[in-house]
Amino acid sequence: MLSTKLAHRNVILASQSPRRQKLLKGLEIEFEIRTKDIEENYPDHLKREEVARFLAHLKAESFKNDLVENDLLITSDTTVCLDDHILNKPQSKEEALSMLQQLRNRSHVVVTAVALTSHDKQVIFHDETEVTFGNLTDEEILHYIEGYNPFDKAGSYGAQDFLGFIGISKLNGSYFNVMGFPLHLVYQELMKF
Repeated sequence: MLSTKLAHRNVILASQSPRRQKLLKGLEIEFEIRTKDIEENYPDHLKREEVARFLAHLKAESFKNDLVENDLLITSDTTVCLDDHILNKPQSKEEALSMLQQLRNRSHVVVTAVALTSHDKQVIFHDETEVTFGNLTDEEILHYIEGYNPFDKAGSYGAQDFLGFIGISKLNGSYFNVMGFPLHLVYQELMKF
């Protein structure tokens, strides 16, 4: 199993996300959490999957001088894309409301990229999931914004809580990818690393 394959590795998850931490625990491996604050800026010309890949790599780069021989760093980034527009983490209640109003009765794509990095190797991969929301009322959206924390989530929502429960009418792809961690690919790539 994966825990045997990684027995000689010090696995580091560089994420403050409780969702990613919980999902990685589901793969039954030991890991530690290390985080660094970085500016998540990216060039404007990048396409949607390129943005997530760029940011996963950027996060890994901040640890470049810290990794020792047995370390295996996992960084990731999730983007929510409505047509060709990327919906980042909202900076205000008004921005969250606007994003969620744009997402209702429409499909969008969630892209999560993951970088596996050691002192001598890096693999970056990504997954895409199409998510369709039904007709959310302004009252439901405002209830979500007031009672949950949309400000740490790309696109202003989490599939694993209230708005995801009542709003997502269709998923084409990995549910865990929408949560921010495509576990099936993480597992496959860790087994090969």
